[in-house]
Amino acid sequence: MGKLLLLDIDGTLLNSKKELPSSAKEALLEARANGHELAIATGRGPFMAKKVLEELKIDTYITFNGQYIVHQGEPIYREALNPKTLSDIVEYAEKRDHPIVFLTHEKMASSIDYHPDIDEGIKTLKYSHPAMIEDFHLENDIYQALLFCEQEEEPQYKETFTDMDFIRWHRVSCDVVPKGGTKARGIERLIKITGHSIEDTIAFGDGLNDVQMMATAGFSVSMGNGTEETKKQASYVTDHVDNDGLAKAFRHIGLI
Repeated sequence: MGKLLLLDIDGTLLNSKKELPSSAKEALLEARANGHELAIATGRGPFMAKKVLEELKIDTYITFNGQYIVHQGEPIYREALNPKTLSDIVEYAEKRDHPIVFLTHEKMASSIDYHPDIDEGIKTLKYSHPAMIEDFHLENDIYQALLFCEQEEEPQYKETFTDMDFIRWHRVSCDVVPKGGTKARGIERLIKITGHSIEDTIAFGDGLNDVQMMATAGFSVSMGNGTEETKKQASYVTDHVDNDGLAKAFRHIGLI
């Protein structure tokens, strides 16, 4: 059996222009031809990963940092955020003028008409500011929330909502997921279905939400543009995503 390759999207598959480098695409297709299975492991939701999934013909993915997992096009695990906890976070954040974006597996909605922090954060994902939808979080299964606040304002949330994890992905934003809701947990759930052992998994990433996944996988690769924590955790550090880092890693490990 080949390896199960778990690929983060932003900063790993997609370069700083949010494009898939041709070297990476060639390496991925060659690895698949060599018998390895490609899967995505991302903090994004399924609808935000669509372009990459379609371009690479990938139908197995861990999204929302492990909250929504699909194997060969079929959802195998879904865990929405607790609506009561979510409402408490919303109330707490509103008092501090911190906006929130809510994500279902199909769309996103904002708690506010417009906020410059939302605009700045969401634009880096090549999306425009989501519309405000009244009571969206009360009427839909929310798999992830994005809290918009600066780093020094984050600890108060961690102290107040101890059953949630707040994982920073941007200067003004963090992912809000249930405690221990990680890509690592997602891998453990996925391999029960794929039949791979944990030793057969290789994780590729660059962000704070990749650290636990790297600690769990059999082997791990940090991109040269990764955070210090990510590089420290990885089995191997490759070149920058903008400098053919993914293809170089595939060659170094012997996948191609």
